[in-house]
Amino acid sequence: MKRRNVLLTIGAALIIALFLLTTLFVQTVGNQGHATRVACVGDSITLGTGYTIDLWRRLGPNYVIGNFGVGGATVSSETDSSYMNQTAFQVAENFEPNIVIIMLGTNDANANLTQSTTAFASDYIKLIEAFQDLASKPKVWIAEPPPIYNNSAGLSSELLTQIVIPGIQLAAAQTHLPLIDANTTLVNQPSKFIDGVHPNSVGAQTIANTIYYALISQNDR
Repeated sequence: MKRRNVLLTIGAALIIALFLLTTLFVQTVGNQGHATRVACVGDSITLGTGYTIDLWRRLGPNYVIGNFGVGGATVSSETDSSYMNQTAFQVAENFEPNIVIIMLGTNDANANLTQSTTAFASDYIKLIEAFQDLASKPKVWIAEPPPIYNNSAGLSSELLTQIVIPGIQLAAAQTHLPLIDANTTLVNQPSKFIDGVHPNSVGAQTIANTIYYALISQNDR
């Protein structure tokens, strides 16, 4: 009986560990010694497309990339999936990044949300300021997410262009932060998407290249 209880306890622990691993995936690539620490914050486009790996390959060994994407994450505080309510947000802060790249908004392009552009921008600014308040004083970059094509996830291209993108631009203007356009680089290119929402490997490389050139051009000034 005792052996059975021990096995049940071990089994329960393994189930809990598996649950944690499947609900929070944080990937870091690069030598973490004295490298520049880059936190990539976002949703499943950040988490699963591989753009962060492509970005690290472009940046080289003097950078370490932390992937803090969360599937389904939103900017809006109206949802249970708001990024600031996710464990990954806390882990990203503990990463003590030197650079933060935020690419969120795709999941906010949902007809079930009733937010305005102003409300969206306000929630986005709260997220930005949370990273700016870190002791590492990271440089924050805002990336406009890629276009949305025909999909089964209930996400709207119209809401992305009419509410989300203007909200991101408003947040960037009010915080005086650099804006990376990962949207127009993939306009009219549905072939670079797996399901109308998530870029394939070629689309991910396009995003990585866009972010890379933005970072490098800023460093050259």
